[in-house]
Amino acid sequence: MKTPKKTPLRVLGNIARPHSPTRTFAAVSRATPVRTPNPGGPLRRASHGLFVPARTFTRDGTSFKATSRTAPPFAFAFDIDGVLLHVAKPIPGATETLQYLQRYDIPFILLTNGGGKHEQERVEDLSKRLGVPLSTENFVQSHTPFQELVHRSWGQSQINGQTETELQNENGLSGLVDKNIFITGSDPAKSRLIAEAYGFKSVITPADILATHPTLFPFEPLLKDRYIATARPLPSANPKIDAIFVFNDPRDWALDTQIIIDLLLSQDGILGTYSSKNGRAEYENHGWQADNQPHLYFSNHDLFWSAAYHLPRFGQGAFQAALAGIWNQITGGKAELKRSTIGKPYARTYGYAERVLSQWRAELLRRSGREDPKAEARPLTRVYMVGDNPESDIRGANEYSSPQGTEWASILVRTGVWNKDRDGEPKHKPTAIVDDVKSAVGWALEREGWR
Repeated sequence: MKTPKKTPLRVLGNIARPHSPTRTFAAVSRATPVRTPNPGGPLRRASHGLFVPARTFTRDGTSFKATSRTAPPFAFAFDIDGVLLHVAKPIPGATETLQYLQRYDIPFILLTNGGGKHEQERVEDLSKRLGVPLSTENFVQSHTPFQELVHRSWGQSQINGQTETELQNENGLSGLVDKNIFITGSDPAKSRLIAEAYGFKSVITPADILATHPTLFPFEPLLKDRYIATARPLPSANPKIDAIFVFNDPRDWALDTQIIIDLLLSQDGILGTYSSKNGRAEYENHGWQADNQPHLYFSNHDLFWSAAYHLPRFGQGAFQAALAGIWNQITGGKAELKRSTIGKPYARTYGYAERVLSQWRAELLRRSGREDPKAEARPLTRVYMVGDNPESDIRGANEYSSPQGTEWASILVRTGVWNKDRDGEPKHKPTAIVDDVKSAVGWALEREGWR
């Protein structure tokens, strides 16, 4: 076997990286489920042992070369917790898997229901933990799509995010850029900074309201010192709130629930008021949320997530369920809580992710010099969603209908929240079940005829 020649540096973003000798994933059976005998072992070296700038793949009986003027017609979307990381540490095989995809310019995005940090901060942290250069250009977390609401509207109200409505532009719909929005999350003060970075100009937190109206919550605040340190003056004593956002998993459920319910019962979204329409049968929805109250947005519905404890822990979906339960008691069960929920598994997030992935794919083509007038513009035909949660990752990929005709295939890994012995067969059947992310990508590459 010849000694591999040194290869020049290639640039991904602002980080230079050298090519490595060609490696391939170990062969994986196409049967479901799929197991590998050594999921943490190294990727197997290809028989020729040298880097070759042209790869081949076969689909529908036709063989293609991934040369300087073509690109693979497939891509990947990876969940993070339980797929790439567990308790902030890389899952075996995760780093080399991403390195392999980057080496051959196979597009991928990270698609997570996590949040609470700005995208740039999260990407920098992930790059360090995984040892792989990453970019905000191929990263989508739960609240990332909220950026669209700065200057645009999502149209009609949705219940539980089930209906995908067309994104409308500024023609008569100025968005929320200059409106008062109420925001909460694991750290509302930090969520405010993220929202302001997105472009929202008037962001109000629970601390702001509590500082002005301390009797609003007749108990000792759970995060009193934090609230005192981060509170800002309200724009007025009782401001009109135009939207409510739950950016990520709240910590102070009691205070957050009280303020959100107050706003949903208000007249015209004005803090400290009560709508005269509430509970009146002559109005639509028995008058509940029928008096120009602020719309309620959740960034995901995950009931559980995989943390350091050996059993799954409550996520934002648990807070949403608790809030909906209280609302049901208030309305006597006569009005479902109107809200918009994004994140996986909802179509709006998958549509947003597909747009991000398509833009990233085009950027990879440009950086690699493949974008030229004679380039073969092969469409993105298939995306492999690799996740650990059947209720979000798998369900979302299975149910999403791409406007571009792109197929979304789902791959469930065993390294995260799903446990067959505890949970049984997944309700939402994945395209394949594999041990880990390395096995998932190996299975997909074999399916694509990549060699």
